[in-house]
Amino acid sequence: MTEDTFTIRNNSTKEQADFPLLKGTVGTPVVDVSTLNKQMGLFTYDPGFMSTASCKSAITYIDGEKGILLYRGYPIDQLAEKCSFLEVAYLLMNGELGNQQEQSEFEHEIGQHAMLHEAMRGFIDGFHYDAHPMAMMVGIVGSLSAFYHSELNMNDPDHRRISAMRMLAKMPVIAAACYRHSIGFPHVYPRADLSYCENFLNMMFSRPAQRNI
Repeated sequence: MTEDTFTIRNNSTKEQADFPLLKGTVGTPVVDVSTLNKQMGLFTYDPGFMSTASCKSAITYIDGEKGILLYRGYPIDQLAEKCSFLEVAYLLMNGELGNQQEQSEFEHEIGQHAMLHEAMRGFIDGFHYDAHPMAMMVGIVGSLSAFYHSELNMNDPDHRRISAMRMLAKMPVIAAACYRHSIGFPHVYPRADLSYCENFLNMMFSRPAQRNI
């Protein structure tokens, strides 16, 4: 993102001040008015944020009026049509699509983190059978920091990465476990011989009395 300056002048007081003009890779340039009140004693008024950029992102670009959604520069429709979920996950985490070896190693690592700590089964069983699965999932995801508390320094890139990998790996397992608890079915462990999506379907819908995938 390149930076220039933009001058704002108050015609009533003749006071003026310069503010950074930020230009992203794509999209309309924005004026950084975060110091407007400090410099000129004013606030901006923009109901509905119709002319306000709320954040800066190196991952996503959105233009709702034009129907544009980009992830790392790739249109979302192309990613949905040509890439798997884990290929998109790799893209978001690393900034570019991986080659065959990189993607294979990434998916293998995801598989290594898929298992839940066995004590979490007791935590899941502690919910009433008719508890909403989403409420259960929120509680269980929140408890992950109690089970995996050794890598929680978000200022450490390695800690951020392993936390993201654990989340990617364990979310399908948690979601499936919550659903099966709500219908009274036994927990199903992830399998090393199945893909990410195959595992999720197997954990959700397999039955002990039937031959599954």
